[in-house]
Amino acid sequence: MSYPAYSAQIPTRWHEIDRIPAGWEARRLKFLASCNDEALPDRPGDKTLTFEKAPSRARRLVKDGDTIISTVRTYLKAIAPIESPPANMVVSTGFAVIRALEFMDRKYLGYALQNVAFIDAVVANSTGVSYPAINPTALVCLSVSYPKDKAKQQQIAAFLDWKTSQIDALIAKKKELLQKLKEKRLAVITQAVTKGLNPDAPMRDSGIACLGVVPVHWKISPIKSALQEPITDGPHETPEFFDDGIPFVSAESVKNDRLDFDKKRGDISLEDHQRYSKKYHPKRGDVYMVKSGATTGNIARVETDLDFNIWSPLAALRPDLDTVTTDFIFFFMKSKPFFYSVEQGWSFGTQQNIGMGVIANLQMAYPSVAEQKMITKQIDRQTNKIDSMSASCVEAITRLTEYRTALITAATTGKIDVRNWQATQTTT
Repeated sequence: MSYPAYSAQIPTRWHEIDRIPAGWEARRLKFLASCNDEALPDRPGDKTLTFEKAPSRARRLVKDGDTIISTVRTYLKAIAPIESPPANMVVSTGFAVIRALEFMDRKYLGYALQNVAFIDAVVANSTGVSYPAINPTALVCLSVSYPKDKAKQQQIAAFLDWKTSQIDALIAKKKELLQKLKEKRLAVITQAVTKGLNPDAPMRDSGIACLGVVPVHWKISPIKSALQEPITDGPHETPEFFDDGIPFVSAESVKNDRLDFDKKRGDISLEDHQRYSKKYHPKRGDVYMVKSGATTGNIARVETDLDFNIWSPLAALRPDLDTVTTDFIFFFMKSKPFFYSVEQGWSFGTQQNIGMGVIANLQMAYPSVAEQKMITKQIDRQTNKIDSMSASCVEAITRLTEYRTALITAATTGKIDVRNWQATQTTT
């Protein structure tokens, strides 16, 4: 970062804050702000701000300039300054509401609570395994560094407002491009697996509204007719997990069109694996579809010969390779018409789900195996280019996000000196 450093640094007594500039202080948060000072009972008509279901229905009023900090579960790093909230905006007790005292600039404090040292301290002071949380009493005992002069706090906040708005604009553009690339990828796949590669090929009405017209020579049939055996799934029981064993995967492992074994549910014993394999044993070339939960409809191919097993949220399809290739059925199941059919076929209980019988009867259009191979080869060529561009966007977003966090941390811990910064100057 091309910003000057403070000329003098002094040590602090807090382990999470090593040194601060002369003229700064490091104090516990409870001496800088109030926390959860306006608890409200449930009242109809209040607007509620929540990021996940809270463990209690008690709620707290949020005002302009407050900062909310998630104190529960995997959202311990969720820290958000609040600006211009609607009247009667409240949060559940899953959040702590931090309100700066008079001598603290509210915007500065909001940024200071987003620096890496403070976030790491929040996580380090949380307790619990299945439901980690930080107690508000422990939260307000964490330390925050700040200039004693409120005007200097405001100068840092103004600098961060200006700089983060630039970074956020760049991130927004990258995300917009990423979305367009995602849409283009879907369009490329859908065009190829429903219309083929020859734009002059004669077409006929498929008789399926979402599929539209298909090449005259393509076959249309239920997806089950292109499989070696009926669609199946994993065991409908929760196995015992061990530190080592056979990987056991479920819906969370189906990510970005692949099986992510880093997201496995756990490891099961060889005995359970052998018992479950009597019903279904994974094989390279199988195709999985998530059939229950928030990610219903997500698809992945088996691209390994390693032993593993699956749980019941995954439907396993084994293509009849004399009828359809793994790659073609995979891409067809990634197409817009097929996913639309899945959406029409799923039902809702406590979560969305689709039955294996429904999946089996979804209609599929396909040409000869030879033509399928040409189609999937073309899809691979085009999507590889799109994927490369998408990866560059993701990398850029990651770098920008990391830079944003580093800048906030440096400015609110006194690692850079922005006292002479002006909004009209060019900075990098």
